Amino acid sequence: MKLHIIWLIAFLFTVVTSPLSAKQVPHIQLAKVYTQQQPVSHYLVSEKYDGVRAIWDGQQLITRGGHLIHAPHWFTAALPNRWLDGELWAGYNNFAFVSSLIRRKVPNHENWQQVEYLVFDAPDTAVPFEVRYQRYKKLISHLPSMHIKAVTQHSFESKSELDSFYQQVLARGGEGVMLHDKYAEHQHGRTAHLLKYKPKFDAEAVVIAHLPGKGKFKGMMGALKVRMASGVMFNLGTGFSDQERHSPPPIGSTVTFQYQGKTKYGKPRFASFLRVREPL
Repeated sequence: MKLHIIWLIAFLFTVVTSPLSAKQVPHIQLAKVYTQQQPVSHYLVSEKYDGVRAIWDGQQLITRGGHLIHAPHWFTAALPNRWLDGELWAGYNNFAFVSSLIRRKVPNHENWQQVEYLVFDAPDTAVPFEVRYQRYKKLISHLPSMHIKAVTQHSFESKSELDSFYQQVLARGGEGVMLHDKYAEHQHGRTAHLLKYKPKFDAEAVVIAHLPGKGKFKGMMGALKVRMASGVMFNLGTGFSDQERHSPPPIGSTVTFQYQGKTKYGKPRFASFLRVREPL
């Protein structure tokens, strides 16, 4: 009887400490920042699309965090019974549109017609990326669907060729480029086999309010509410030290921040505090 009780307790402990979400979270690659780690010829290069990461596990679309994406049946019907990795994209500067769309449990069919599934990998831990690229490109070319597309990978021999492509992407409103190690197998987690090459910009804004912190920042400043010269207002909540959160830049001061592009509403994306601009 005692052994039975001990076994039951151990079983319940295993169930409680092994959340179902652990099985649902996909094993995806996450990019590091490109700093010329290898010669450019070592990589295949593609445009980085400003969409929502979506993994097709052979049966359903899920987010990088493992949450189900309630896409219409017609959107996923042509997808094959194999693992694909890609981006749900609805054109430049439409990240917010796609992000709100995938949060709906009941799909808006009309809005989903504006979305494309741009596949950039067919993960396989035993196959190098240059082979995976040929596989997903051939696979998608035979699918009876116009909204599922293979992301084109480019080969360059020099940094100047890479930068030329990079500038073309930025000129048409793109976010940057991705560099995939041609010879690397798929690896879970953040890896130098996948690199992102994106611009960062500096700008200034005036502090108009201090917003209280929550959680680990309780009792400190959580974010600054700031206004740019264009009139656009947003909350600036990252890049601060604990000391700066205890003694934040005063209201009326001008702060410099870094960001990576803007939304269609003119708000900086991924804004991070840099410094207080000293009066001239």
